[in-house]
Amino acid sequence: MFMPEPGSPEYEELKTNPDKVFLKTTVPPLQTLLEISILKVLSRHSSDTLYLGQRDSPEWTKDQEPLLAFERFGKKLSDIGNQILQMNSDHKKWKNRSGPVKVPYTSLFPTSEEGLTGKGIPNSVSI
Repeated sequence: MFMPEPGSPEYEELKTNPDKVFLKTTVPPLQTLLEISILKVLSRHSSDTLYLGQRDSPEWTKDQEPLLAFERFGKKLSDIGNQILQMNSDHKKWKNRSGPVKVPYTSLFPTSEEGLTGKGIPNSVSI
């Protein structure tokens, strides 16, 4: 909802009853609960989740060149994960890594544990 123009009926209502206007902009509680529940279920990592740089079958190709390239890619992803951990631990140099609530940066961490972790880049996306 945009801010109403001065002189409009919506603007007058905003001036006289701002709480009512605010409540008109919020989503009903049942819809909010449903959407949060769906997002939570779809955001969880299962125990068999495959992450970027992982394959479910080691025999996905017999061609040596792609296997070596995939191995180099996996090594780079591992290096990125280690760099994220290192930067998260250096709070003096990287002040923006955890913020005032001291929650470490995890968004682009390549792998994750099972559950709702806020990290890991799955090979497939359900959302």
